[in-house]
Amino acid sequence: MAEFLVTGAGGMLGRSWVERLGREGLPHVAAARSDLDITDDAQVANAVLPGTRFVINCAAWTDVDGAESNPEGADRVNGFAVGTLAGRCEEVGATLVHYSTDYVFAGDATSPYPTQEARAPLNVYGQTKGHGESVLEASGADHLLIRSSWLYAKWGKNFVMTMRDLVQSRPSLRVVDDQRGRPSSCDHIASASLALLRNGERGIFHVCDGGECTWFDLASHIRDAVGSSCHIDPCTTEEFPRPAPRPAYSVLDLSKTEQVLGPTEDWRARVTALLVEAR
Repeated sequence: MAEFLVTGAGGMLGRSWVERLGREGLPHVAAARSDLDITDDAQVANAVLPGTRFVINCAAWTDVDGAESNPEGADRVNGFAVGTLAGRCEEVGATLVHYSTDYVFAGDATSPYPTQEARAPLNVYGQTKGHGESVLEASGADHLLIRSSWLYAKWGKNFVMTMRDLVQSRPSLRVVDDQRGRPSSCDHIASASLALLRNGERGIFHVCDGGECTWFDLASHIRDAVGSSCHIDPCTTEEFPRPAPRPAYSVLDLSKTEQVLGPTEDWRARVTALLVEAR
């Protein structure tokens, strides 16, 4: 019997979890979307078997703008399906590790959001992720709820890898400079999540890279790290309207996590290391 079940195993975070578990020799089942639809009660029951100790839910609706035009679809995955997973975990005595987002907050703060801050999402995506949080909290299932932000990895579609390619193929770019947050390495999220589990932690934790930046800051660092001469101009969110509003400030407070795991490495070091690895 596998100790871990990873849902959404084909995505950025899911692949990072599977790689981590494989590296440590921990028995696991990697269930991609084609293997397990978490919105299907019967499939969840058949996948989360008695003897499973941990369900790592990396399955999610991640299309922020697409959620605006299909709120029901996004909520089926990010909200109601979390309740299905939690209910099944409670039945078999498994712990559910679930991931949420900085977008559950309004973005009008001036200091990092603590884990206990009230949810006030600006967009449908944030509302559905908030729904998932509230369903999990009310479920009675043993759980670890981890919020992160601005995810990146050496695989999948993400800002870091996209910008790496753009700064090497274009002479100039414009990047938003009035949204501030924390980048989050998926490898770090997986390793920190496992460390929190091993320490017996439960409840809400924030896991991101250390430091904070704007998208412009992040893009500029990527350009410099790969040795590009691309000129990057800062611009405002208003100049690049999107269907879903974005929070202007969504820095997550890491103090609770750092009390358990120690200081968090700065985003610059993690992004640079990833870019070297991905060459």
